[in-house]
Amino acid sequence: MTQPPPPPPHQPPQQGGFGPPQDQPPQQPGFGAPQQPGYGYPQAPQPPQSPQTPPPPPPQQPGYGYPQAPQQPQQPQTPPGYGYPGQQPNPYGQTPNPYGQQPGYGYAQPTMPLQPQAGQPAGGRGLSTQTTIIVAAVVAIALIVGGGIWYASSGKGDDKKHDTASSSGGTGGKDGKGDTGGSSTKGDEKVPANPGSHVLFQVPEPKVDDSTVVAGSWLTDKAYVKAGVAEINGYDPEKGSKLWTIALPGPVCEASSHTTADNKTAIVFQPKMPAKNSSAGCSQVAAIDLDAGKKLWTKTVNSGDRPISLDNVTVSANTVAAGSSSGGAAWDVTSGKSLWAPKPTDTCYDAGYGGGEKLVAVRKCGSYEQRQLHIQTIDPKSGKVISEYKMTSGIEYASVVSTNPLVVAADVGDSAGDGSGISDFFSIDNKTGKLINRISAPGDQFAAKCDGITRVEACTGIAVGNGRLYIPTEEHDGTGEYSQTNEIVAFDLATGKQTGQRADAGDGFTITPLRMDGANVIAYKRPPYDKGGQVVSIDGGSFKETKLLENPATESVRDVETSMSPEYSEIIYAQGHLYMSGVYADKPSSTGDKEYLAIGFGAGG
Repeated sequence: MTQPPPPPPHQPPQQGGFGPPQDQPPQQPGFGAPQQPGYGYPQAPQPPQSPQTPPPPPPQQPGYGYPQAPQQPQQPQTPPGYGYPGQQPNPYGQTPNPYGQQPGYGYAQPTMPLQPQAGQPAGGRGLSTQTTIIVAAVVAIALIVGGGIWYASSGKGDDKKHDTASSSGGTGGKDGKGDTGGSSTKGDEKVPANPGSHVLFQVPEPKVDDSTVVAGSWLTDKAYVKAGVAEINGYDPEKGSKLWTIALPGPVCEASSHTTADNKTAIVFQPKMPAKNSSAGCSQVAAIDLDAGKKLWTKTVNSGDRPISLDNVTVSANTVAAGSSSGGAAWDVTSGKSLWAPKPTDTCYDAGYGGGEKLVAVRKCGSYEQRQLHIQTIDPKSGKVISEYKMTSGIEYASVVSTNPLVVAADVGDSAGDGSGISDFFSIDNKTGKLINRISAPGDQFAAKCDGITRVEACTGIAVGNGRLYIPTEEHDGTGEYSQTNEIVAFDLATGKQTGQRADAGDGFTITPLRMDGANVIAYKRPPYDKGGQVVSIDGGSFKETKLLENPATESVRDVETSMSPEYSEIIYAQGHLYMSGVYADKPSSTGDKEYLAIGFGAGG
């Protein structure tokens, strides 16, 4: 796993907020941490242009099956930012939701303590204040019996385990639309008669004075949707013509990669355009209807009379959930009704959530360096704890890689040594909360990345499904004189051991898993200097690769494609269509070259 960019300026320490002081140290950078402030976010380094001649031989790096002499971690070659796939990139196709329902990177702000509200339960997640006040005197006993009050602030006693969640299944879209998930053994992606692609459209990068976050992209059967500067735009997925625009008062900070069955999702954004080199705080949560091109509602979570800044947002079933260092909150995606919110009596807090097929909370207890993380599968409608796994004390951050099956990544003891946020994966039974296996993934061998510091779903280069964990190896020497390459390998979640399967990128290419397609893996191959990129399907049984898409090798197209790396960009593939987009809009380059926010490719070129 390669070395991340240098850290952004230290964040202000947390003060007050929901629950006891958290004794947080200054924020350290994580994968995709923005660099220098501008519109509330730092300047992202400009992406390198694809080389026109073979580069000089790079330093060797160890990779699976290719032992090398130890080397220092390499600096990243592409701009930081948070890219999707997170758990998996937003796919294009929907699967049944196991709950039986239809289915940002913000700066932490000092907060004032929230005043206790009459009728609220003492700990954990609770009903909305208004609802609780109305019903408390009448049906308090019924609520307790029925699960309306479910979690004591100590995390014990009332925190019962309920065997209502499945522990099986896969992570990945059916045919690319909507959410992750699905247990189909056969993929839905059809092999195009001609995988050679052509450019469908390109979206010019918006003009800005400072680097501005433009994270968030989705694909439905009606539109390709991409966040712009303080707006979200829907484009015709074939022509690229603009279908609609949702104007926002400030830039998007975070965007969920998950959607409901009827294509609703959620974002976190700033309440206004901030002054240069400052932040207005990422305090606004909104639900977006991607088909209609409408913002359904906007909410905040207050500490006293001040809104708190939210670090992440996700969607599961019909619930929008957002976490922060002051706790987590949730709303009904359609109505905006509050489902739970932080309480001042909490001794633990929901730092963030993983969404998709299940809803999983990363709940933090204890002070810094004495932290214990509770990985909780919860009911998305009530917040009730279904199962819980308590990680070893001292692990400060964890990332939710997949919610079904439940897989969590962490850098245990800061042993990864490369800023990737991963030294180990934890396979957990989300029905019982028991640890199935802990899988070691040394940072000098594997190239997956997670940013669990604030953005608990921000993982790239990982796919989970078919009872396996799929991750790429680090690059190593290829067979060509100057070439580099890598592979995707598989770990069995039941045994924690490698299966021995390996999908080769090919000389000069580097391969990255994007998502699952039934039992198959959809992967993107970043090209060398003289070829176009590819999308392949890797058979979950034989590991045979089938080419689904191959992009043009022309210099102008390749330059745009290689400016959007899998680590720091958003990549969505579905049914012969590939959409790639950046997560920053930057000032025009000094060379005057035209730059693009997004590009779409279609097979049959």
